[in-house]
Amino acid sequence: MSSPIIQIENLSIELSGNTILKDISLSINEGEYVSIIGPNGAGKTTLIKCLAGIYRDWTGSIQIDGKSFSNYGTKELAKLQSYVPQAEGRTNPLTVAEFVAMGRYPHLSAFTTLQTTDYTAIDSAIERAGLEAFRHRKMNTLSGGERQMAFIAAALAQGTQILLLDEPSTFLDYCHQTEVATLLKSACRESGITVVAVHHDINTAAACSDQIHALKEGSTAFIGTPAEAVNSNVLESIYGTAFHTIPSPGRPHPFVIAGGAL
Repeated sequence: MSSPIIQIENLSIELSGNTILKDISLSINEGEYVSIIGPNGAGKTTLIKCLAGIYRDWTGSIQIDGKSFSNYGTKELAKLQSYVPQAEGRTNPLTVAEFVAMGRYPHLSAFTTLQTTDYTAIDSAIERAGLEAFRHRKMNTLSGGERQMAFIAAALAQGTQILLLDEPSTFLDYCHQTEVATLLKSACRESGITVVAVHHDINTAAACSDQIHALKEGSTAFIGTPAEAVNSNVLESIYGTAFHTIPSPGRPHPFVIAGGAL
């Protein structure tokens, strides 16, 4: 059996004197889709930022593809994993094609330009994200959902084995939420990319994932399959509120809704 592509052991971190994560351990196999869920302030974004190398002042151990995180250089790590932050109205004057091309930066040196393999990766990512019609549009003219797809396309163009995402569907309408979920599932199932994504919506996490890791107050509250997670008692223990499960024909798991919404 092959080693996990991501191995986290006893990860802890303090920010501004506050303990944000406490002894987090998580094993992720290549080609898995893992969702990180939990209430606001649980440490979900911090965990993704530790994996992405944005936060490095943590204790514990992170291994990526069998190698200690501390032994990776920035460019070497960028060839292995890509990161899509939360959508927060980010805009810039580049065209979609120009922006997606930026994803190829780990493969270039200061004195090289884009090659045939780079353009192939760019074109493939734009096509997979359904952005062909927007190729020459400026990023700052796109809707929030279209921009988010462009950010994911840039991450795909980077050509990495691991894709890290922080709430990729936040602030998006239902149509774009579905498009993002479909694209990420396709990248995982069809291309073997390992996806680690923070999800605010439990039903999206259950529909996409092989494994769900829930955080609460900086600690692990649950690790298991979507079928095990979509349980009213489990969810109540994580979020501190009642949940109801509703049978959903055609879906492998029931739909869940917070009890206060009924």
